[in-house]
Amino acid sequence: MKISIGNDHAGPEYKKAIVKMLEAKGYEVTNYGTDSFDSVDYPDFGHPVATDVETGKADFGIVICGSGNGIAMTVNKHAGVRAGLCWTKEIAYLTRLHNDANIVSIPARYTSIEQAVEIVDTFLNTAFEGGRHQNRVNKIACS
Repeated sequence: MKISIGNDHAGPEYKKAIVKMLEAKGYEVTNYGTDSFDSVDYPDFGHPVATDVETGKADFGIVICGSGNGIAMTVNKHAGVRAGLCWTKEIAYLTRLHNDANIVSIPARYTSIEQAVEIVDTFLNTAFEGGRHQNRVNKIACS
């Protein structure tokens, strides 16, 4: 499975821990994130992740910024992207199960690194339930 990841200055340590876990599980990871704590603009790191998911270059995406909101707003501008802001593994589970999210957004300033790794692991190991949720998911995109 191919995963693209991007982060701003709030997430270098989170990204490192997540990439380590992903690679240990055999995932192919494309890294668009910064390794610096110097201030950067999260859209510069979110758009490449969303483009990968949008075009099928990646199966899923992971984005990280301070609150998780700005980068989630950024990636959700892309057609076919459904990013969920997840601050617990339970929300990650539901955003996949009910919303068929294909990008998880992590708020680095509101989760620990250990929580973030759990969130990603849960997100990637939860299948979309379909059924009654499919009709709702079909209505998300603007036409």
